[in-house]
Amino acid sequence: MSALYFSDILKRTDLDIKKVKLIRHAKSDKNFRTCLEAGFLEAYTSVQRKNFSPGYDYWIVFVSDAGTSAVLEGCYKVNGSEPNTEYLMPEGFPNREMFNGSGAYYHLEKTDILKDFEGRLIINWGKSTRMWHQKATTEKEILAIQAKTKISFTGYEDTILSYEELKEIIGNKELYAEWHASLSSVYGIYLITDTISGKLYVGSAYGNQGILQRWTEYVETKHGGNKKIRQLLKEDPERYKHFQFSILQVVSMAMKPDDVIRLEGIYKDKLKSREFGLNDN
Repeated sequence: MSALYFSDILKRTDLDIKKVKLIRHAKSDKNFRTCLEAGFLEAYTSVQRKNFSPGYDYWIVFVSDAGTSAVLEGCYKVNGSEPNTEYLMPEGFPNREMFNGSGAYYHLEKTDILKDFEGRLIINWGKSTRMWHQKATTEKEILAIQAKTKISFTGYEDTILSYEELKEIIGNKELYAEWHASLSSVYGIYLITDTISGKLYVGSAYGNQGILQRWTEYVETKHGGNKKIRQLLKEDPERYKHFQFSILQVVSMAMKPDDVIRLEGIYKDKLKSREFGLNDN
């Protein structure tokens, strides 16, 4: 059976493979491990020597696994660089000496390219692990593409979702089976927050599929039929990307729709979402 190589995956993207650099971070490196555990993998990757990336528009980052294997972390677009002076160091970054001005700080932008493979695709970096950055044209055999693990429901009170997160949940019933089951089994009062203006919209869900049904309408239409939200999107068509969805209260599906609507009105009064928000009634 012929081996599958990482370059085979890259050829299915719009990337020019000749302008892509592969980077492998080793967990055996104490400095990297400290940054990884503190949540600063991207910042750690951004600091390199000067002239580290001439001619490379994208970096694809891996993290070492057992032996010479490495797990895909993500694909980053390189948007230029400047000296790695201290003012660029993120608050809480554990290795201050990395920002001493002697090297370069590369402005990286995380992309959705290869997102579906993040944390799942494992390659064999090869015996030359000391060569921690290489050309993407270098063949790297794919050892495994792990199955996606099903994502557990976090609870109604803890549900705070961006539009993109909600879209992913709605669009992947198999992976988010618990979310679909939980959101479709209750009526409820929900809150949409425009994270740019801070304005609120209070809504209620009492259809056959409960909150899931109502939130699916927002994914499909962006506005859910709401007058002020529709007007906002007319002025700024991309504004929906900044909406946050949360749940104020869940109620039994045995509750009458009129009682759910009455409860919705109470929350509108509490949050003043008619006077200062996005509710029009």
